[in-house]
Amino acid sequence: MFMGRLDGKVALISGGARGQGACEARLFCDEGAKVILGDILDQQGKALESELQASGAEAIYVHLDVTKEADWREAVAMAERQFGKLDVLVNNAGVSIRKSIEETSEEDWDDIMAINVKGVFFGTKCAIPAMRRAGGGSIINISSVAGLVGSLTTSAAYTATKGAVRLFTKAAAMQHVKDNIRCNSVHPGPISTEMIRGLVADEVAWDQRLARLPMGRAGTPEEVAYGVLYLASGESSYMTGSELVIDGGTTAQ
Repeated sequence: MFMGRLDGKVALISGGARGQGACEARLFCDEGAKVILGDILDQQGKALESELQASGAEAIYVHLDVTKEADWREAVAMAERQFGKLDVLVNNAGVSIRKSIEETSEEDWDDIMAINVKGVFFGTKCAIPAMRRAGGGSIINISSVAGLVGSLTTSAAYTATKGAVRLFTKAAAMQHVKDNIRCNSVHPGPISTEMIRGLVADEVAWDQRLARLPMGRAGTPEEVAYGVLYLASGESSYMTGSELVIDGGTTAQ
């Protein structure tokens, strides 16, 4: 009998309706997890729910605005109502902007901080009691190489959010290791998703960016998802407060 790497686990993924989050959801289901898809893209989220259920997976969609604590509480409560517990949280939802510091408005700053940082805080805050009830768990926060190093092309606002996620992860890991709750961050380099392609001006600029990478190409959502899967599984049981860098050699330069 096939044994999945996440058999018996229940996972909540924010930003799960498309892109990186949807890829993680499909992989988690393939590996035996029961998955709650959280997003504000209700039509796409429901479509993915139907796709996964049609394949035999146990997956449900919930409307989740990560900037609202009440939405997070309901998403965690749904996990416990439907599947009895919560073992894994992937704080995947995030946004970026293409603006210099001088071009960035106060509204821009507040918006990106609310989604990328406050969203991770709320998700973690709401998941901890449920994970404690389950006897432990794994929280995986999607940061970025922008949370490790500065960049000439990445907005300072985005970099600030991803650096905040990195250190919040370490603090959460230390404060909840006693609860058998692990917390790690993932730091992708350029990944070929709708979000990143939408931030690049044109194909020439995209190709020029890729040419600067040691591997000479963007990563795929699947390559990141397998790293997230590792952190969700028991295979990473001795990892907490760590950074998993999946960047094609970007930060080795």
